Amino acid sequence: MPSVCLYFQVHQPRRLRSYSFFDIGRVHDYEDEGENRRILDRVARKCYLPANALLLKLIEEQQGRFRVAFSLSGVVLDQFERRRPDVLESFRRLAATGCVEFLNETDSHSLAFLFSPREFQAQVLLHRKRIRSLFGQNGRTFRHTELIYNNDLARAVEKLGYRVILAEGTEKILGRRSPNQVCRPAGCRKLKLLLRDYRLSDDVAFRFSDRNWNEYPLTAAKYAHWLHRIRGEEAVVNLFMDYETFGEHQWQETGIFEFLSALPGEVLRHPGFRFRTPAEAADAQDATMEIDCPGFISWADVERDTTAWLGNAMQQDAARTLYGIETAVRRRKNDGLLDRWRMLQTSDHFYYMCTKWFSDGDVHRYFNPFESPYEAYINYMNILDDLSQSLKQKKE
Repeated sequence: MPSVCLYFQVHQPRRLRSYSFFDIGRVHDYEDEGENRRILDRVARKCYLPANALLLKLIEEQQGRFRVAFSLSGVVLDQFERRRPDVLESFRRLAATGCVEFLNETDSHSLAFLFSPREFQAQVLLHRKRIRSLFGQNGRTFRHTELIYNNDLARAVEKLGYRVILAEGTEKILGRRSPNQVCRPAGCRKLKLLLRDYRLSDDVAFRFSDRNWNEYPLTAAKYAHWLHRIRGEEAVVNLFMDYETFGEHQWQETGIFEFLSALPGEVLRHPGFRFRTPAEAADAQDATMEIDCPGFISWADVERDTTAWLGNAMQQDAARTLYGIETAVRRRKNDGLLDRWRMLQTSDHFYYMCTKWFSDGDVHRYFNPFESPYEAYINYMNILDDLSQSLKQKKE
């Protein structure tokens, strides 16, 4: 029986304030609290609250046959707890249905695995504990930051006790094979791998409101028809996307909420299809092929690699400097300094330094609060300089 696996990423970075050279040694508050509040309130109003209410309604209408999964970064959970407990409560209501799986990831939405296995493990365990406390679930599925993945990561995740990991279904690892099946990561015995169908996912996340797209307008009936053409009892169609697709990236006026509202019913019209969460999909079916992925892949840009965060000298310098002070941070045993250091690990800060101006340049400019990648780099390094100086002081 073919399965449809819907997973949504929920993340908002703790944005950095404008921080000049003259602030070093004087200002130790790095966040732009006003901007954080403004954007969180906007996305809560446009996406989180209405989309959560709609999903709850759909789950009730479908009597549990509609099932979804979320990965909420620790960074966004920080902001929900501090600023928008009503949004957090709306996710708890979804958890209470028993039809929603909450995934684990690095708590700081970081690139720690690429630089510090110790910090990676610490963040995963911290996020696991937080999800258990907030939603009453013991994480079974792992989703790494930006779907960054390789064989080594899969083995590390298996050792941490996870049964499922998500990754991008790129041709780099698939060749001509389909992503719509349960896989086994090379070198793993128990861990299963679910691969994102990026074409079908991006039809909703990126192309939904594009009037120049030859499939515009995209209706739920048309989309369900595309899904129903995927044959095979063991097929799993993995539709992974940012939750902000609904109402923020694709505005309400585009009809995106009407699309989401109609989708479960249209998919379930076919008696052979059902919705499953990632853990349920992996439990229901054996792995049908092994995936070997020695190099890192991700879900970003046409390259599907790590160059969105580590593709130029500025990004590499910033990352090396950040993780180069790990020992000093740990020696201080100061929760405030540790929190600042971990806040600076969030992948968005490196994304803002990206200098891709060709196939994906518009995307990077759209999400960048700085005038240029160079400004983002200087701002970040000024803050990192201040944090490094703070580590050398006996008292803050």
